[in-house]
Amino acid sequence: MNMDASEGPSLDRDEQLEVLRVSQRAIAGACPLLSGLIAGSTRDAVRWGNELGAAGAEGLAVFPPFPTFLGKPVPADMIYRYHKAIADGTGLPLVAFQFPAAWGPDFPPETLARLATIPEIVGLKEASFDTTKTVETIATAKTLPRKLGILTGSDTFILEAMIMGCDGALIGFAGTATAELIEMHRAVVAKDFDLAFAIWDRLGPLARHCWRAPIRDYRPRMKEVLKLQGLFPHATVRAPQLGVDDAERADIARLATKAGLVPVTPLRAVGD
Repeated sequence: MNMDASEGPSLDRDEQLEVLRVSQRAIAGACPLLSGLIAGSTRDAVRWGNELGAAGAEGLAVFPPFPTFLGKPVPADMIYRYHKAIADGTGLPLVAFQFPAAWGPDFPPETLARLATIPEIVGLKEASFDTTKTVETIATAKTLPRKLGILTGSDTFILEAMIMGCDGALIGFAGTATAELIEMHRAVVAKDFDLAFAIWDRLGPLARHCWRAPIRDYRPRMKEVLKLQGLFPHATVRAPQLGVDDAERADIARLATKAGLVPVTPLRAVGD
C-alpha cells in the first residue's frame, strides 16, 4: 500500500494511514501488509516509519528521499546510512527500491552487497525498467551470503524478469490482474512456460500500454482499467496529474477486454 501506482506520494499522511487501516481490514491477515515509506529526510523517515508500523504496516518499502537521491551517482554510503537508520529506528522488515537510472538511485553490485548487511532488509524492488540492470541485480543477489528477495517492479516485462530469476513481483499492474499474475508466477516456478507465456501474451499488451511514455500517465491508465472492472467508481487522479483523453480511454478498454480483465474475475484469497 501507499506505493507509486496508488498515488502514495500525492496522499497526505492522514490519508496514508487511512489506506493502511482499510487495507488491514480487507486483507484480514491473509498476507503481510507492506507500506511505502515516503519521506524527505532520515529523521522524518524513522518517525514516519514508526507511525506506519503502529498503524498496521508489517514491513516498509523504502522510497528514495527525493530530491537528495536524484542524479547519478548517489554515494553508496548515503544509501547505506539512510536504510540503516530506518532499520535501526523501526525494526521492521524493509524492501529497498531501485528506481530507473534516470531517476536515481542506482544500486550497483557493491551498494547492494552493503545493503544486504542490514538484517532488516529482506528484499529489493527492482524497478530499473532495464533488462541488463535486472540481470546484473539478480546475479549480484546470488553472490550474497544470505537470501535477498529480488522482486521485479518493471511492469513492461514482468514474465521475462521472473524467468531471468526474480523471486516475484512488487508491481503496480498487479492491482488490475492479481489472480492472473499469481497464476503466471506459479507457472514459472513449476517451469510450465507454455502456460506462463499464454497468460502474459494476454496481459502484456495492456501493461506495456499503461507504462508507455509518458510513464507518469500509468496512474490514470490503471485507474481506467479499475473503473472498467467495477472496482473503482471513477478514474479521478489528484492534481496536477491529468486524466486520459477519450481516444486513449477507448484503447485501454479494448486492451483490457482482450486481456480478459473486463468483466473482472472475482479475486481469490491468497493461497487458494
